Amino acid sequence: MYNQLMISCTSNLKAVLPPLLFFFLGSASILGFAPFNLYLFPIFTLLLFFLINQKNNLHPYIYSISFGLGFFLAGLYWIYISLNIYGQMPSVLAAVSTFVFCLFLSFFFIPLCSLKYRFPILFFPALFTIIEWIRSFIFTGFPWLSYGYSQIYESPLSGYFAIIGVHGVTFLILLTVMICYKTIVTKQNRSRLLLILIIISIWFGGYLLKKVKWTTPQGEPISISLVQGNISQDKKWDNAYIKESFNKYIKMIENSSASLIILPETSIPVLQQNIPNQFRERLSQHAKKNNGNILYGVIEKDEGEYFNSAISVGIHGNQKYQKYHLVPFGEFIPFKTILQFVYENWLNIPFNDISRGPKNQKPLTIEGNKIAINICYEDVFGNEIIKPLPEANILVNLSNDAWYGESIASQQHLQISQARAIETGRMMVRATNTGATAIINTDGKLVKQLPLFKEDTLHGYVQGYKGETPYIKYGNFPIVILSFLILLYCLLKRKISKK
Repeated sequence: MYNQLMISCTSNLKAVLPPLLFFFLGSASILGFAPFNLYLFPIFTLLLFFLINQKNNLHPYIYSISFGLGFFLAGLYWIYISLNIYGQMPSVLAAVSTFVFCLFLSFFFIPLCSLKYRFPILFFPALFTIIEWIRSFIFTGFPWLSYGYSQIYESPLSGYFAIIGVHGVTFLILLTVMICYKTIVTKQNRSRLLLILIIISIWFGGYLLKKVKWTTPQGEPISISLVQGNISQDKKWDNAYIKESFNKYIKMIENSSASLIILPETSIPVLQQNIPNQFRERLSQHAKKNNGNILYGVIEKDEGEYFNSAISVGIHGNQKYQKYHLVPFGEFIPFKTILQFVYENWLNIPFNDISRGPKNQKPLTIEGNKIAINICYEDVFGNEIIKPLPEANILVNLSNDAWYGESIASQQHLQISQARAIETGRMMVRATNTGATAIINTDGKLVKQLPLFKEDTLHGYVQGYKGETPYIKYGNFPIVILSFLILLYCLLKRKISKK
C-alpha cells in the first residue's frame, strides 16, 4: 500500500512540475519589462522553454498556456488592486476575475507549441507576431506587455521601432530566439556559423538604426509644467476632498510661469459644467498672465452622454480633445445587458459607462505647435497614435494610474509612451496623477521625470518635430503583411512536401 501511494505521489509530482516550471519561466520574462528592464530575459526564458520542451517531448499546449499564465499574472497582477481596493469588488471575486482574464490572455501563447511541428525557422516569429497583433484589437484590444516593449531601453533592437513598430520588434525577438535555438540543436558547423552571423547582423543593424534621426526640430522649444497632484484614488471623487483638490491644483498652477501647463487625466474632480466660476477665472487669468495655455483633464456631459476630455484654455481660445479608445470594464461596459449587474452589485467605478469621442480629431494648436492629445490607455495603440501625424509635432499624454496603487503598472505605462516617441520621432510629455510624469525625447529617453507618488511639478521644455518615420507612413501594415506571407508560404510548403 505504501509503495503504491509513493508511486502515485511521484507520478502526480512529475505531472505537476513541468507546468510549474514553465509558469515560472513565463513569470521571469516580466523582468525584461519596466521597471526591471533586463531586456535579454524574455529571450532567455523563451529559449529555455523551447530547449526543455524539445528535450523532454512535453505536451505543447498545456505548457504554452502555463508559460503565458505566468507571464500575464506576474505582469498584470495590478488589475486586482484596481478591482478590489479602488473598485470595491470583493477580494475573492477580484482575484478570480484577474486570474480568468490572465488565463484568457495566456491562450495567445499557444503559438509556442508550433515548434513541435517542424516548421521553417521564420514560421514561429511570424505566427507569434500575428497573434500579438490580433490581441491589439480583439474586444477593443489589449496589447499591454507586447514583447517588443521589453527592448525600449538599452537594447539595440529599439532602433527598429521607428521602422516596424512594437510588433516588428516582437518579430525580431522571436527570430533571435529561434536562431539561438537552431544554433544550439544543429549539428552542422556551417549552418551554426551562418545562424550566428544572422543574429549579429540583426542586432548590429539595430544599433546603427538607433543613430538615425528620422525627424528634425520645428520652431522654438516651449516651456511646460507637468502637474502631478498625487491624489489618492479613494479620495479623488469623494465630496469631502473636492475643495482640497481644487486648492491644491490652483496653487500648483499659479506657481508656474510656463507657457503650457498640463494637468493629469480627470484632474478636475467635478463635471466640466460644474467647475466653480472662481476656479475658471483664475485658470484664465493665469494663462493670460503667462501668455500661454492650461490643459486639464475633466469629465464632460453633453446631451446626456459623458466624455473623458482634455480641455485647453488660454490665449489660443478654448480647445478640447475627447477620448476615443475607452478602457473596457473601466470606462464602458462590454456586453452591457449581461454584465450590468456586476457594476450594480460588486463594482464601484465612477463614470464606468462613458461615450467615445469622435474618431478623427484635429490636433490642438498651441504656441505655433500642433499637439496630438492621447488620454491614458490610448497611447497603447501605436496605429492610432499616428493618425494625426505628421501634422502634429508634439505628443501629450494625460493619465491617472492611481487605480493601480504602488504597483509596476505606471512604469509599464511609461515604457509604452517611450515606444510611441521612438515610433513617431516626436517628443512625448506625460502629465499623470501619481506618476510616471515625464518628458521623453524622440529617442525614447527620459529627459526629466518626477518621483512616483509625490506631489510636485515637472518644469522643462518640449520641442516640436517635423517629418515622418517609416512607421508613421505605414504603421503595422508591413510587418503584418510580411508575417502573413511567411505563414502562407510555410503552410503551402508543408502541404506540398506531404504529397
